Amino acid sequence: MSNDFKHGPLTGMRILDLTGVIMGPFATHILADLGADVIKVESPAGDSTRNYKPLRHAGMSGISLNLHRNKRGLLLDLKQPRGREALNRLIVGADAFVHNMRPKAAERLGFDYEAVRAIKPDIVYCGAYGFGAAGPYGDKAAYDDLIQAGSGIAALNGQVHGEPAYVPTVLCDKLAGQAIAWSILAALLQCSRGGGGQSIEVPMLETSIEFNLIEHMSGGAFEPPLGKIGFARLLSRRRKPYRTKDGYAGILPYSDRNWRDFFDFTGHPELKADPRFTALGSRVEHIEFLYGLIESEAPKRTTAEWRAFCDSKSIPCMPVLNLNELSEDPHVKAVGLFGTAEHPSEGRYRTVRSPVKFSGAPFQIRHHAPRLGEHSVEVLAEAGYTAAEIEAMLRDGVTAVAPAANDPCRPPNDPSADS
Repeated sequence: MSNDFKHGPLTGMRILDLTGVIMGPFATHILADLGADVIKVESPAGDSTRNYKPLRHAGMSGISLNLHRNKRGLLLDLKQPRGREALNRLIVGADAFVHNMRPKAAERLGFDYEAVRAIKPDIVYCGAYGFGAAGPYGDKAAYDDLIQAGSGIAALNGQVHGEPAYVPTVLCDKLAGQAIAWSILAALLQCSRGGGGQSIEVPMLETSIEFNLIEHMSGGAFEPPLGKIGFARLLSRRRKPYRTKDGYAGILPYSDRNWRDFFDFTGHPELKADPRFTALGSRVEHIEFLYGLIESEAPKRTTAEWRAFCDSKSIPCMPVLNLNELSEDPHVKAVGLFGTAEHPSEGRYRTVRSPVKFSGAPFQIRHHAPRLGEHSVEVLAEAGYTAAEIEAMLRDGVTAVAPAANDPCRPPNDPSADS
């Protein structure tokens, strides 16, 4: 590994990324931003998220631009023997191998853990699945909606609002993506300390259930149970953004002092001595009353007035912002979370930098999101293929390269490309 870590703490690490959609690509997005050389290996069809509309050019959706930055793109047809052989060569020089094929599919293709370990004994191998391979759901298809349904998340919405509902973000995909990233990091650390490689399984369902039950296990953690599963404060229908005089705000008095200040400000000083509200434990038991009080008081003042008061007393408070307003928030602007960059084929686009800062390696975009197969020739040459061998692979469709940046409308495998 190089001693120059200017690109991040994972400089010198190579990750073979055979994942698609959101879960796996989000994990490798994290690793790539940390400096790893992530090789995104795609089939001739490409990642399914590449063509989500709107987009400027085929294969380069808005999702792709930030999700796949700092990665290099390699197209390999793994249904062809030479495609599998090329991946085998790349495994020799890789530190980690991550995929989200179902276990039986990976085995049929010849890239299960035993096969990969036979090529690189100390490889860190990560299988990212919908469900743990040992269970009856092990070979079941999984998408975020199904995992929200199966992990209790959708039902929690039903408990509060009367009907099960999905959170309007791919919560479980991204949650599992983070688990994939930190699992690979931990295994790479073990390997670097002489502990060898290993196989990692990261299942979306189990990861989401554990995440969901951190606070909701509650009294159900005891045997016999001391109460119902479910954290009461979070299951209150009145826990919500509150309507103010001119909008909505999250207003959350929390500490003993917060509530005393809130009672004074809203003209209810008598509640300060009420034993129901003097300590956190008793407040949680009477949270419906307290949230109802906030709900009734919030419309009496503007959002700005609530922010000014809450900030002066260190009471948690935030205005409710829609997605279009995020980049204009004064704090978000001050920390430079959003920016713009120039993509070689897609032109100007908006960036969201990694929120994590390293003093030794400021965030940078080393590679813009690759077009399908953009780095195929480069990566295969690094694996030892000659120019003639690569040319033959291109001719036979084992690999392909992206069109030139000034020929943006045709994907690499468009039959019309040679017409």
